[in-house]
Amino acid sequence: MDTAILAIHFQNENCHPDGKIKLGLAANSAWRGERLNNAMRLIAGARQAALPIIHVRLAVPPDFRGIPLNTDMKKQWKELGAWQEGTWGAEFIEGLKPEPADFVVTHTSNSAFHNTILDEILFSLGTRRLICCGVSTAYAVETTVRHAADIGYELTVAADACSTATQTQHENALAAMAPLSGIAYVDTILAELG
Repeated sequence: MDTAILAIHFQNENCHPDGKIKLGLAANSAWRGERLNNAMRLIAGARQAALPIIHVRLAVPPDFRGIPLNTDMKKQWKELGAWQEGTWGAEFIEGLKPEPADFVVTHTSNSAFHNTILDEILFSLGTRRLICCGVSTAYAVETTVRHAADIGYELTVAADACSTATQTQHENALAAMAPLSGIAYVDTILAELG
């Protein structure tokens, strides 16, 4: 399949109001429901078009063993006890859980390609184009898009199915990705898939 959906970090820890990480969708984000609903619509449309869906989840060992605490972000994860494997926070949020035919890739950082078998999955599917959505636009989505562009994928970012801490940061991340990726809205993407 030439095109696949990459759904990044739609997990309780950063998408649910009770999650510990507020960099993607803070509990009071005005756009919380809209962005998650758009991601659900995108994935439903991809299923209808029989596109492969790859869910990327962040999960670290419960004791953070082997995780380099080299950034303020990762230090915060440890302080908060966030993203721990086997916890509610690491589970996918309701409405965006994988189905049996989907793929799931687990990693411990920002790029969905770093230390994962994502590239092998995509190669086995014959995928050359990725439609990316997820949380956070300015971290996991942007880092994954940069990595994917470097290794030869064609990309589209579903702008209104992504979120980050503030709308300004979201827009800045989209602008930074624009030279590397198409930027489109879910309605436009669904019309193209239709």
